[in-house]
Amino acid sequence: MIGTVGALCVTGVVAMPGTASAASTLAGAAAEQGRYFGAAVSAGQLNEPDYMSRLNGEFNSLTAENEMKWDALEPSRNSFNFGTADRIVDHGRSRNMSVRGHTLVWHSQLPGWVGSLGANDLRSAMNNHITTVMRHYRGKIHSWDVVNEAFQDGGSGARRSSPFQDKLGNGWIEESFRTARAADPGAKLCYNDYNTDGVNAKSDAVYTMVRDFKQRGVPIDCVGFQSHFNSNSPVPGDYQRNLQRFADLGVDVQITELDIEGSGTAQANDYRRVVEACLAVSRCTGITVWGVTDKYSWRSGGTPLLFDGNYNKKPAYHAVLAALGGSDGGGGDASCTVSYEQTDRWGDRFNGRVTVRAGSSAISSWRVNVTVHSPQRISATWNGSPTWDSSGNVMTMRPSGNGSLSAGASTSFGFTVMANNNWTAPSIGACSVS
Repeated sequence: MIGTVGALCVTGVVAMPGTASAASTLAGAAAEQGRYFGAAVSAGQLNEPDYMSRLNGEFNSLTAENEMKWDALEPSRNSFNFGTADRIVDHGRSRNMSVRGHTLVWHSQLPGWVGSLGANDLRSAMNNHITTVMRHYRGKIHSWDVVNEAFQDGGSGARRSSPFQDKLGNGWIEESFRTARAADPGAKLCYNDYNTDGVNAKSDAVYTMVRDFKQRGVPIDCVGFQSHFNSNSPVPGDYQRNLQRFADLGVDVQITELDIEGSGTAQANDYRRVVEACLAVSRCTGITVWGVTDKYSWRSGGTPLLFDGNYNKKPAYHAVLAALGGSDGGGGDASCTVSYEQTDRWGDRFNGRVTVRAGSSAISSWRVNVTVHSPQRISATWNGSPTWDSSGNVMTMRPSGNGSLSAGASTSFGFTVMANNNWTAPSIGACSVS
């Protein structure tokens, strides 16, 4: 059995040229390039000090992860609840951050009453929702995802089945944008979708729609590219070319929900490619990563963000900062991560091994807690210096001798657990630099 525990432009902040402090953060470095660098946030984390430290220190744009979707704002018809979303908007504005609105009309996260309406009522409800929400936030939202994910995946280029498409026909997207413009003429109006990052049938269909809108004067200002990447859906080779062809239609392009599953150098290189593509397209106005820390990501198992579960800067962070032209002094964060595996098992005991790996900067020592589950007991250890809490269940392991590790280097320690009929894997705490 193997288990793993990780260590564990726009209104807003504008960097002054030549200020080292500005270029040492994502927001500052992006602002010097005339762009924003934002994060999706959840109101539930706004009281967590470490979360807020990274959010406030590194980003100059916010997107509500779920709090502005239809089911959150209008759970019953014409009964609006803005309180939670207001917390996010108010926080962003108090920090001079811009705010992206996400999202007004989407087939998912709809309250049940919407889908049950007939065509006339649905059209009225859609326009009322757009108008009420946008007027509530008028002057406070930089860009709105007016319509989200309206096209099917695959090669058909067809519109996705939804209450809006099925009952209102193809004109509902145009109607949504015209309603949005009337509700807040100052906000940028965006169409947002996924799997449109490269040139393919789906992005071609969106491109055709945007070109038609621009030719006919339908109000659309920007196109959002979600950019959720992993090994099965990597950063496409024509990513920059695709962004550029949309920009050539006369709209801004925004990377709206960026996350890239992976780790280490490979993940860092993918993030760098995305940032460099945005910088190469003059109308790419900003980048939003879909979360602050891996531990709260919707894809947490893939560790897709720039900060790990302990808010340490990952190699991907340093790659992004460098691509933006910023610098944190070249040292990176002194951090470490751990992984665990069971290496042997007998009738009454098993051996475990913990690997400690330094982050993007060298460390001089480390500390890891190992907790066994009663009535288990650790009977032997090697390659480390253990101490115990009063219960005997929690072992704190430190290096025996020199604990220095260069950036990216690793070491390991081991132990024998007397199972006493409990074969549960021990809990491995986060690695701490000491």
